[in-house]
Amino acid sequence: MATIPVEVVSWVTKFVGGDGSGRRVFEEPCTPGVTIRGVLRGLTARFPELEGALWEDGELGEHIEVLVNDAVLGIAHTLDSPVGPGDRIALLGQFMGGSVSRRTSP
Repeated sequence: MATIPVEVVSWVTKFVGGDGSGRRVFEEPCTPGVTIRGVLRGLTARFPELEGALWEDGELGEHIEVLVNDAVLGIAHTLDSPVGPGDRIALLGQFMGGSVSRRTSP
């Protein structure tokens, strides 16, 4: 059976048995007509913590970025775009927080 690699990177790895650093790659089944949503649903069905972090009310939450073939989801693909052999999906944790203080001259 053909598969599609799903790479989980940085702090997102803690939801798939990692330590919150580095990366983990999972080979997900690639059946005819499978969509990005279908691949991600298959992966998250095996990792309930990832499911809670990735999905919000049936749609993607805002803290994990999905890339398809190195392009951010929404540019060339949507959740319902079909994928096939040769395609790649990556889940990257968005980096947030912090503030920049500005110094002003007297």
